[in-house]
Amino acid sequence: MFEMGNTKVIAAVYGPKEVQNRSQQLNANALVRCEYTMANFSTGDRMRKPKGDRRSTEISLVIRQTMEECILTNLMPRSQIDIFVQVLQADGGTRSACINAATLALADAGIPMRDLVTSCSAGYLNSTPLLDLNYVEDSAGGADVTLGIMPKLDKVTLLQMDAKLSLDTFENVMQLAVEGCKAVADYIREETLMKTILQGPMISRTPNRSSFRICVF
Repeated sequence: MFEMGNTKVIAAVYGPKEVQNRSQQLNANALVRCEYTMANFSTGDRMRKPKGDRRSTEISLVIRQTMEECILTNLMPRSQIDIFVQVLQADGGTRSACINAATLALADAGIPMRDLVTSCSAGYLNSTPLLDLNYVEDSAGGADVTLGIMPKLDKVTLLQMDAKLSLDTFENVMQLAVEGCKAVADYIREETLMKTILQGPMISRTPNRSSFRICVF
């Protein structure tokens, strides 16, 4: 389980394994599939959402494309890797939390990657840049940027923005998001190394405004 603030996400990775649908098999690379869902109790609204709704399909596609950038699929031709992410508690930044949870799950499963992909959201509200917006901040109507990067390769894998910003403001918000992504990457590396050494559950928290917690069993 991966937590960013009050947003909680679980992720699971299965594979590499034999491709279930042979018509989708790739001779030179592994096939990456992703499924994103939200638990019915993840928000105050407990209305049951149909599986495969438009938002879930869009986020599943975003996560899959982001993960494909980092996975060394050429080392696993004619195979399939399935990534499942589910939001247990939503308080803003669910897209970023899901990407970070998927990255952690891939690393824990031993899937070869070019680099860790980490994501963080940043926004601009009341003339103040904010990192990792919660639901209240996200709903206030300010600009929101979701960024995904591979820190060591210094490569952007995801950039989404839902409002216009001046160039100067955008640069400030982007810099804040980059710093957040790098902080998440450092944290995941530290906790993954700790698990490798201890070979047991790991639970910890950073003192920053955006707290991260990882539980791997």
